[in-house]
Amino acid sequence: MFIERRIERHQLPSCLKVFNRFTDKPVGFLGNLSADGLMLISQLPMLVGAEFELRVKVPLGGGQVQLVDFNACCLWCHEDLTPHQYDSGFSLRRVPPELAELEQALRHYFSFHPLQTSA
Repeated sequence: MFIERRIERHQLPSCLKVFNRFTDKPVGFLGNLSADGLMLISQLPMLVGAEFELRVKVPLGGGQVQLVDFNACCLWCHEDLTPHQYDSGFSLRRVPPELAELEQALRHYFSFHPLQTSA
């Protein structure tokens, strides 16, 4: 039986904070991201039906960050299994290319890829 993890576990919610674009105050953490939506994990419930102006700060090399701004509409919100946390589903409005690139990068990063073998 395996006792030690062979693949490092990556906790996406602890990495990518989501901010209010205008106040730059944290709103929550990115739980997941798809081409047309996202799940936000927050300490406060989000208003269903409301439009939000959001920002993700994507870490780059050398301590720099790329700011990715986008609009999203909250479709649902419910309390998470973790006490004092809420999960909210958003649909994305006018997805900027940087957010589409982030989605593709996350999909690639968190996927398993077969090893290349030489013939």
